[in-house]
Amino acid sequence: MSPAWMETSMRWSSAIAAAALATAALAPPLAAPSDRPLPTFVHKLKYAMGTVVEIAVYDESLTRASAAIDRGLQEMVRIDRMMSNFDPTSELSRLNHSAYAQAQEVSPDLYRIMEESLNYSRLSGGEFDVTVGPLVDLQKAALRGEHVAGAEEEEKLRSCVGYEKVELIPPNRIRLHSPCLRIDLGSIGKGYAVDRAAEVLRASGIKSALINAGGSSIYAIGAPPGESAWLVHLRDPSGKIDPRVLLAENSVSTSEQTPASLLTDDSAGHIIDPAKGLPLKSSFAVSIVAKSTAASDALSTTLLLLGPQRGKQLLGKLPGTAAIWVSPTGETQLVSSGPEIRITNTVAAGQVQ
Repeated sequence: MSPAWMETSMRWSSAIAAAALATAALAPPLAAPSDRPLPTFVHKLKYAMGTVVEIAVYDESLTRASAAIDRGLQEMVRIDRMMSNFDPTSELSRLNHSAYAQAQEVSPDLYRIMEESLNYSRLSGGEFDVTVGPLVDLQKAALRGEHVAGAEEEEKLRSCVGYEKVELIPPNRIRLHSPCLRIDLGSIGKGYAVDRAAEVLRASGIKSALINAGGSSIYAIGAPPGESAWLVHLRDPSGKIDPRVLLAENSVSTSEQTPASLLTDDSAGHIIDPAKGLPLKSSFAVSIVAKSTAASDALSTTLLLLGPQRGKQLLGKLPGTAAIWVSPTGETQLVSSGPEIRITNTVAAGQVQ
């Protein structure tokens, strides 16, 4: 699909609340003081990372806002190319191909994202694991109807997996201690790219922006004019409870398993349980609020794997986070160590403050 671009610039009016991002409901702000110009709203879309990425900015300068968004989107494209498993020339593909023979030097971005990935692997006791690449490939082939592995092949591939087999050698080298291990950054890469785009926007002088990567990873800089935060509506497979959160200098990410095929009885899915080597069976959608989008992206996958009970225990150790599990029937589990996730029901089951 060709990159899709759209740019809109206008003075704020009450109509913008309905026309802004599909994932964000923006209340009309207070009028700006008469001695200051009203902020300009600039909104651009681009197809990247397998989804539509969009950035909305409020700024007094149309030129600055537009240029900053362009730089932010290009930064996300750059990170996407670095992490690609489809491009054999990408930095991650080269690492997967060569790092078993000897440690490989990598860019600061790839080293940093691997540091964060291994941190969440240790934090979750291995439930989050970016070394599941061989199992992900196997399940993608099953989803495409190309190949269904037998028990012996699955067992062999499971032996390739394990975050402990990745060695980080400061300041910039990585070695893989398994010839068949392959890193897949799909469970954290989108969040990391959103964080990088936010850094680019800030460096460009932007103080009010919302970055949305396909609705699954969102980061807010500042707030819309006259408001204290960005209002973001979260994934609700039940269509009953409308979970929502106010974001300002933090993020929210959502994970859920690929739905089963309508044509077959297979249970293939894109989220793999590292312990079993099989697609996770879960009907929940999990959304988590965290300071960085890399954190919320990684933790949303982790909490889906852990389930509500163990997930609450993990999140209780992490300040400044909140999460909600929502089932297709509207059953909810909520935990928070700070941020507030609101729902239409008065109280969510299992709410912890």
